[in-house]
Amino acid sequence: MNSTATNQTRIEVDPDLPTIRIIRDFAAPRDRVFRAWIDPELAARWLGPRNLQVRIERWEGRTGGGYRYTNWRDGQQIASFYGSFHEVRPAERLVQTFTYDGYPDGVSLETAVFEDLPDGGTRVTVLSLVETLTARDQMLVSGMEHGVREGYDKLDELLGTEHGSH
Repeated sequence: MNSTATNQTRIEVDPDLPTIRIIRDFAAPRDRVFRAWIDPELAARWLGPRNLQVRIERWEGRTGGGYRYTNWRDGQQIASFYGSFHEVRPAERLVQTFTYDGYPDGVSLETAVFEDLPDGGTRVTVLSLVETLTARDQMLVSGMEHGVREGYDKLDELLGTEHGSH
C-alpha cells in the first residue's frame, strides 16, 4: 500500500484494488464526530477545501435517505454532488454512495467506521470503492486529497469549538 500522511490524515491506496482508504483521528467522542458527519448544518461547515462554500440542497441523514450539495466560489457554483445514505448506524457506521455531477458514471460506495480511541477521541476510517482503477486514479488527481485534508482540518476546528454540545 502507498500512504501519505499530513495533519494526521492518512490516505492509502492499494495498487490492486479500486479503493481509497482515509484514516483520521479526532479529539472528540464518537457521538460528536458522527453528528458532524450526519447533521447538514455541521457538514456544510467542514466538507471540502477552505476556499469553497458548501450549500446543502437536500440532506436526509437516515438509512434510506439521500443528499445533494453544491460547492461555490466567489458567488459561482463550481461543482455539485449527490448520493444516498444506505445505512446510518449512529456513532458506529455510515454507508453512502457519492457521485460528482460532472462524472455521473463514477459513483463510489463509501463506508465510514467510527471507533473509540483510548484517549477519548475517535478514529474515522473511510473506505471508498469505485468501479475501476482508472476511476480511482482520476479521483486522486481531481483535488480530492486536498479537499479531504482541508475538510478534516476544518472538522478538527469545528469539534474544538463545539465543547460537548449535542
